[in-house]
Amino acid sequence: MKILVDADACPVNRIVEVIAKEKNISLIFICDKNHVIRSEFGDVVTVESGPDAVDFKIIEIGKKGDLVVTQDYGVAAMALGKGMFAVHQSGKEFTDYNIDSLLMERHLSKKARRVGRQNGKGPSKRTQHDDELFEKLFLSILNRII
Repeated sequence: MKILVDADACPVNRIVEVIAKEKNISLIFICDKNHVIRSEFGDVVTVESGPDAVDFKIIEIGKKGDLVVTQDYGVAAMALGKGMFAVHQSGKEFTDYNIDSLLMERHLSKKARRVGRQNGKGPSKRTQHDDELFEKLFLSILNRII
């Protein structure tokens, strides 16, 4: 088993790294060439920039039983389809039971933005509490699947 992180602009890289090191689990950060990621424990794989380049690399190198950290519902869906586990940077686990509704929600939100029915504020600023919640949920998921 290994942990694969969709590392472009991922706010939980260090949390994941500390936990992977403590549990001695192989860790790979995947990013495009426009991001600089450094890790004292994990490997860093850099791909060309381009739409979905990181996403496809994660799915290419991931194997059944691996854990993917991503905020991208599409990556999560592909990972689940390949027998991997997936978790959002908020700590929410993507599952076969929730991924379809999350993808539909994403589709409807995109559609609403296109016609101007939704403001573009985006998510609120990440807090220490968000990091603590992620760590707790991530550990819980990891312990269950190991």
